Amino acid sequence: MSTLSLDPSTSHTLPGRLATQLSHASLLPFVAGVVFIWLLSGRVQAEPFFFLVGALTSYAALVISFLGGLPWGLAVRVRPEDTDHALVQRTLWTGLIRLVTAWIAVNMPPHAGLVVLGALLIVGYLIDRRLYPLLGASGWLTLRFRLTIVASLSCFLAAAQL
Repeated sequence: MSTLSLDPSTSHTLPGRLATQLSHASLLPFVAGVVFIWLLSGRVQAEPFFFLVGALTSYAALVISFLGGLPWGLAVRVRPEDTDHALVQRTLWTGLIRLVTAWIAVNMPPHAGLVVLGALLIVGYLIDRRLYPLLGASGWLTLRFRLTIVASLSCFLAAAQL
């Protein structure tokens, strides 16, 4: 596989301060969701409880869709003559597969869907760990790893309480 002809000085660029802050803020719905699910399980009426579960589930699916779209954005800035066409195809397909799998998980019973979403967050990170260096974004992997741990653990813990 050929490598991309991206500027090597930018391939390891770390996320800026705002991106890091917003990324950490994006964990609040995960953490708050799982905490409230654990605190409120069996203590409130079913309707508000399942609204909370649905909110966490749909948020996780949206995040997975967003993360699946990031490699798309990186791939579209690469000129076809600069890279192996198979890399771009693989990037686009994996993003779409994440989106569809997240959509399926949202429509599953929450105890199962949250497990699928937690696993999909981890699988997505493992895919991106290989793609990001090829697409010039390896500097984001440390932040991405930390976010993935918290988000996937939140999904698993919420599913365990249901």
